[in-house]
Amino acid sequence: MLLLRSHHLLLPHAACLLLRRAAAAPLPRAAAAARLRPLRMSTSNSSASASSPAAPSPPPAGVPKSRIPFCPACGSPTKLAVPDGDEKMRAVCSSCGRVHYENPKMVVGCLVEHENKVLLCRRKIEPAYGLWTLPAGYLEVGESAAQGASRETLEEACADVEIVSPFAQLDIPLIGQSYIIFRARMKTPNFSPGVESLECALFALDDIPFDSLAFSSIIVTLRMYIEDVKSGNIKFHYCTINKRIGAGASDLRSFDIDNHLAV
Repeated sequence: MLLLRSHHLLLPHAACLLLRRAAAAPLPRAAAAARLRPLRMSTSNSSASASSPAAPSPPPAGVPKSRIPFCPACGSPTKLAVPDGDEKMRAVCSSCGRVHYENPKMVVGCLVEHENKVLLCRRKIEPAYGLWTLPAGYLEVGESAAQGASRETLEEACADVEIVSPFAQLDIPLIGQSYIIFRARMKTPNFSPGVESLECALFALDDIPFDSLAFSSIIVTLRMYIEDVKSGNIKFHYCTINKRIGAGASDLRSFDIDNHLAV
């Protein structure tokens, strides 16, 4: 396997921490027409006291269970109900009546390019411990998607990067996640494992370990990128990843993709 591992290009941990304060570069404005190209891969309603609110009763068999069991405002148990004017079951506080909505989470990351290779990190945390991934994580309040992607790259690979362009948006409705992946390049050729990574390495495209990748989103992103590089035309991609219930995070046969747009 032809790859460049992090011990060749070490960035001291203290310097890595300082680099996290760097601001992300502004993104160029993209303007193009999209074309549709399908791509498929097989690869309790109770009151609560102010001191100690009672735990909500489990719902009967077959009744959906809220993932917000207690009201964030007052701490009382919630119940699932359809609020007036709504069409979906929501977590409604049994005491103050507030309605709490469950919204998708935004994940941002970087596809770092360097000398015809891409930077991958081997995860030191669950889920998918020991598997390879692009540096990515949840967007924080108060930062842009590009800033979050740069921050995650610093945290996981101690690499200070410049954003080149957005590369892909991937929606995963089943697990309530939406990914935005940016193409990026290192400002200096230095990287090393962050606290959430076992190691970092630069992989030639033909050597990417697809049998050891974490997450369907990373598999889809890298396959699209390789296809674009080979065609000589790197585009922006959008698609929906349809995961199968109960499948493993990196199972190549656990998902299909639909609604693929390439710009």
